[in-house]
Amino acid sequence: MAQLEHLTERTPQVSVDELLQGFFPSPRFGSVSFDSYRPDPAQPSQAKAVGAMRTFAADVDTPEPSALRKFFGGKKPETKAGFYLDGGFGVGKTHLLASLWHAVEGPKAFGTFVEYTNLVGALSFRKTVEALSAYNLVCIDEFELDDPGDTVLMSRLMRELADAGVKLAATSNTLPGSLGEGRFAAVDFQREIQVLADQFDVVRIDGEDYRHRGLPESPQPVSDGELESRMEAEFSGRTVAVDDFSELINHLSQVHPSRYRQLIDGVDAVAWHNVQTITEQSVALRFVVLADRLYDKDVPILASGVPFDQLFTKEMMAGGYMKKYFRAVSRLTALAREGQTGEAS
Repeated sequence: MAQLEHLTERTPQVSVDELLQGFFPSPRFGSVSFDSYRPDPAQPSQAKAVGAMRTFAADVDTPEPSALRKFFGGKKPETKAGFYLDGGFGVGKTHLLASLWHAVEGPKAFGTFVEYTNLVGALSFRKTVEALSAYNLVCIDEFELDDPGDTVLMSRLMRELADAGVKLAATSNTLPGSLGEGRFAAVDFQREIQVLADQFDVVRIDGEDYRHRGLPESPQPVSDGELESRMEAEFSGRTVAVDDFSELINHLSQVHPSRYRQLIDGVDAVAWHNVQTITEQSVALRFVVLADRLYDKDVPILASGVPFDQLFTKEMMAGGYMKKYFRAVSRLTALAREGQTGEAS
């Protein structure tokens, strides 16, 4: 028998230390390494990227010479403050970025672009700088170029961290609709981080193009009448968060997105009654964060209502935040397949 919980009854209170403790690779990348990455022999840039990141990791771990060593000519090799891994979807950038995090010693942080902007929202900009300045390495996965305000915020944060001696590493993707215009985002990234651009080594990694894969087909939702019986059959003995979808999205507005990781703590699966198309942008963007956290923890989903490929409006899927929505639909669909068929996500 499943143990039932309700996300709508959870309002996690999280300290600064607890927020920062959440900045590590998700369980999907909890044990990856440079050795476990398998470069495609047909794409030599992949092996080159691994070698460049190994070198960067070694530099992060090389301490600055002491005053005495400096006097006698000891000198740390000069390297840039940042490393930017540039490539399309599905070429292993997150695997490599997580491998870098695992390879480096000392205090370090790993999170998505959205998680860092949410951290600033929760703590304030100055407190975020103070907290992260004590780290040796800050990794930013999926650096997003679709929100000018957040991009300027992150550019300023990275600049202050670099000035404090923190090493930075980032990845990003082009928008799905922009892939025909040029697959890589390095030029956009360098333009957006402005004065930091010349402090980053940009390494390109080629691979399979996202546009050739498309979105996975969403499984047919279960009927609302059979949701609970399916839940018992699929998730017996596990902790399941069962919520009405409209109540859940309303509740998310009462919980800061930086706490969504804690919101789903201890949850093995979720079941949603009556999923509906989200029509408000602010609601949709919050829900994207929840989708990312569920995917990070590999939480399977059972749901009634509309299929996940209808979760966002057509205008949203073609608008400025389309990358976020494509990612969310893809991830939620994978979790729904896992929940309904046991197919690994």
